[in-house]
Amino acid sequence: MTALLIVILVLAITFDYINGFHDAANSIATIVSTKVLTPFQAVVWAALFNFVAFFIFKDHGVANTIAKTVKEDFITLPVILSGLIAAISWNLLTWWFGIPSSSSHTLIGGFAGAAIAHAGFHAVNSEPIIKTVSFIVLAPLMGMIMAFIISLWFIYSFRKSHWPKVISTIVILTVAIILFNILEKDPAKLKGHMDNYYLNILMDTHNFKWILLGLILTAISVFTMFLGSLNTARSTLYLKRFQLVSSAAFSIGHGGNDAQKVMGIITVALIAGHRIHSFSEMPVWVPLACYSAIAVGTMSGGWKIIKTMGTRITKVTPFEGVAAETAGAITLFLTENLKIPVSTTHTITGSIIGVGATKRLSAVRWGVTINLLWAWILTIPVSGLLAAGVFYIVNLFL
Repeated sequence: MTALLIVILVLAITFDYINGFHDAANSIATIVSTKVLTPFQAVVWAALFNFVAFFIFKDHGVANTIAKTVKEDFITLPVILSGLIAAISWNLLTWWFGIPSSSSHTLIGGFAGAAIAHAGFHAVNSEPIIKTVSFIVLAPLMGMIMAFIISLWFIYSFRKSHWPKVISTIVILTVAIILFNILEKDPAKLKGHMDNYYLNILMDTHNFKWILLGLILTAISVFTMFLGSLNTARSTLYLKRFQLVSSAAFSIGHGGNDAQKVMGIITVALIAGHRIHSFSEMPVWVPLACYSAIAVGTMSGGWKIIKTMGTRITKVTPFEGVAAETAGAITLFLTENLKIPVSTTHTITGSIIGVGATKRLSAVRWGVTINLLWAWILTIPVSGLLAAGVFYIVNLFL
């Protein structure tokens, strides 16, 4: 039993590493295609902020949702092993053909498929599955709509319209009100403890991610107020600098969302292997190992998928890169707060499509997009079938 648990832990960390290089394109495709960074610089940048997410996302809500995919009574080590083998196989296959499929969904599909093979359909919790499946559509749609709005915001700023200034003012005031409420949420604690109080509030990871996002939106809002007065060269220079920030924010969201999925799998494996008794007892080495593995994997890159994401869907300029990455980051931060495991691949793809659609619908290469949609739809059922087959084979030897 101990040997099997060790194999599962090694495979889980391996999956996180593969997830990193499989999904590297999500974080760096736009920043590479706009030539803000070289491919090597971009993967180092993304990997750094993948790991920074370890210090920001502490509630592990997504990991808990993944852990609840299968009912606790039917979680066994062979089920977890089969799910991981199937997920790794599908991830490697789609990586080889340069298809940006979802590592999240292949893991969920594999885990659920192995459990169904073990005990039937009643072994699966329908609620987390339904949430996950619904966000196959909702996550890219959210990214697409937000990217479309942000792109129009920039476009009308270039045309010296008054509307971007109005919108920017509203955004700045909204962010200011939200941040003020965060800082003043418990005035009773302020008496005699001003410095410590504000330091604790700022260091609160739940607050920090919203403060980070608020600062990015504020910076973009201020920039759009002056965009119309800048010449093309200067506006492009500033947008390239902003893209470093938006790419970092998306990489934090990517690390926080994707690393948690394997954390959930490792934790249920430790419970099934009788090393811990509940999810709340997750050892600190689990998130540390998962964030490290996904960061190292990102540094390894996934160049075939980067080509698809960065050049084949639509041509991306620096301002479109900022719009896509900011929209993707907002979507990931929101869904992580809702404890819903979403695909970072789906999210950034939807954002890139939203950016392309602001130019004209024909600017999006819909043939490529439709092929991606087929891969997204097939990932969960194919991973589930693979896991069921692997489970029957594993049972012959255990």
